[in-house]
Amino acid sequence: MVIKVFLASSSGSTAIKKKQQDVVAFLEALKVDYTPLDIACNEDNRMWMRQNVPEDKKPANGIPLPPQIFNEESYCGDYDTFFNAKEDNLVYTFLGLPPPPGSKEAEQADKDNIVENGTHAEENLDDTIVPVEDRNGDSNKEVKQATDENEEGEGDEEEKEGAAKEETADDEGETVGDEAPTEKEEEAAVEETDEEGQAEEEEEQEEEELRQLEEQDEQGRAVVSGGGRGRRRRRRRVGRNTGGRG
Repeated sequence: MVIKVFLASSSGSTAIKKKQQDVVAFLEALKVDYTPLDIACNEDNRMWMRQNVPEDKKPANGIPLPPQIFNEESYCGDYDTFFNAKEDNLVYTFLGLPPPPGSKEAEQADKDNIVENGTHAEENLDDTIVPVEDRNGDSNKEVKQATDENEEGEGDEEEKEGAAKEETADDEGETVGDEAPTEKEEEAAVEETDEEGQAEEEEEQEEEELRQLEEQDEQGRAVVSGGGRGRRRRRRRVGRNTGGRG
């Protein structure tokens, strides 16, 4: 790309000379390659300049004055627009050139995410990056939907398993609670059985003692009865003996 600067080397206007000097000096300071084209000594240059300046950029009389700046055949602007770009650190943008790395304009371009054509990098990324769903069609959407459904199903199953475990724990707790009174009841039944056994043994002992007492009474009566009979027999014998003697 060639920067063209249309100048008037033999201009009698001091203001035009000063403006031309400012533009050339600044371009040289930036080390921007440019080609000066004199319209005072070259009629072709003057006619080309007048024909390629846009109508809305021409002054009221229709004759543009130097300096006029072009990038190849593309119109950049006149001195006033160049000066405004200089004040805003946008000279490279004004010239249609990429700013060199490390320059103020490059730093500002990085901050503003501005590329060569003045659009934002984010917009370019949005234009170039295609969503995965759009590239691969609806198949990825279906796979993603199926994956989401599977994850939801697994989540529901885990919740159900957790609820079942809690119910089982509650049932076990209730069972343990129910078994505790059963053990107490068994202990009470055992105690009652022992007491009943002891009572039966005591009754048997009492019956045995009563039986022994009855046997003793019967034996005593038999002894008494036997003694009476002996005395009677003795009396009879004595009587007999006495009667015989008399």
